[in-house]
Amino acid sequence: MTQETISQVLKFRDDRDWRQFHNPKDLAISISLEAAELLEVFQWSAEDTGCDDRMEKVREELADVLNYCILMADACGLDMDEIIREKLKRNAEKYPVEKAYGSKKKYTELKYGMQNKESK
Repeated sequence: MTQETISQVLKFRDDRDWRQFHNPKDLAISISLEAAELLEVFQWSAEDTGCDDRMEKVREELADVLNYCILMADACGLDMDEIIREKLKRNAEKYPVEKAYGSKKKYTELKYGMQNKESK
């Protein structure tokens, strides 16, 4: 995400004097609510796990989640690029390629090197 996009989201908020309402608690709630609306797009879809026929709604709800994430990072004084890089580094330690490649196991379940198809 570019700094320009982040600035546009913050300007949208500031132009409406909404910063006063954007405390971390309420923003965390809003992220969760918007994520639930994204999840609702897939409710009752059974084996249909793709999003091709729901792309417009997915785009809309995902944008809402991301907008609130930008606002949350701003309210907490966090640099989004920095916290994402830090999390990727921690995840790389928990999920080394040689153990996690092709596996959906949680890091606490990874015990062996390269996963074969039977252990996925």
